Amino acid sequence: ECGVGLTAFLGGISENYKTNLIVKGSEVTVVEADEFDRSFLTLSPDFACITSMDADHLDVYGEASELVKSFVDFSNKIKPNGKLFVKNGLPLSGITYGIEDDSDYSIQNIRIENGVYVFDVVTPKTLINNIQFNLPGRHNLSNALVALAMAVEYGCPSKQLAKALASFKGVKRRFSYQIKDESLIFIDDYAHHPKEIDAVYEATREMYPEKKVLAVFQPHLFSRTRDFADEFAKSLSQFDEILLLDIYPAREAPIKGITSNWLLSKISNPNKKLVLKKDISSEIQQSNAHVVLTMGAGDIGEEVNKIKHNLSFAN
Repeated sequence: ECGVGLTAFLGGISENYKTNLIVKGSEVTVVEADEFDRSFLTLSPDFACITSMDADHLDVYGEASELVKSFVDFSNKIKPNGKLFVKNGLPLSGITYGIEDDSDYSIQNIRIENGVYVFDVVTPKTLINNIQFNLPGRHNLSNALVALAMAVEYGCPSKQLAKALASFKGVKRRFSYQIKDESLIFIDDYAHHPKEIDAVYEATREMYPEKKVLAVFQPHLFSRTRDFADEFAKSLSQFDEILLLDIYPAREAPIKGITSNWLLSKISNPNKKLVLKKDISSEIQQSNAHVVLTMGAGDIGEEVNKIKHNLSFAN
């Protein structure tokens, strides 16, 4: 929208472009960097944003403090005249952004009109009014804000940025609507960390405050399930009904005693059940939930079209 030629390497499939590689010029290169194996430390960006420093990938880092150190190391790799954008509250210095706070860039006056967010953005120099954004959830608002902040600092006009945010369709498997009608809502999300599950829950409750919500979750990695079992249990217990799948091992061998049945025992909500992938659709159909969520980073994503077909047919 701003007429800037760019190449982008994204961590997910853009719903606008149907790809994770965008080649529209070479003036700017956008990279969604990953802290998993410290690969982001190979970069020396002009601009960078850090959205979260939540403990994760402890199979690689060992301790949360080591992960935090890697983010500090990353922040020190920004070029001398570059800029670091930091979510307000993180222990790093930079241009701050946040929601309804005193950040350098802050979203204010949030409301929902016709099912979409409308809000204002306070910047260090101006106020941008009545921005529209289609994706649910405060986490999505936060990400939209830092994208806008980086573009403003680069020199893009606010009018074009507002137009771009209004047209943004999101990323595949990130609060991705599969069915959206009066009788049933089916949403798929890549969430595989307790904080991400919390974000999905909060977005769902904000959009559908009075509806019964059923969550289907496939844990990803034995080590992550072990390290965050109590947090997973607390996050999942928020939903009205929980269907839990077996742990997706990915790159790992089983860990003795770490099973989905063990995780299930920690979930305080009594409306919970361990199920097989082949039984997901039938279990959902036996529920009277109005909103259905599938979550996980394993092969549950490969089941989504089948579930969608079965629910559409039954519905």
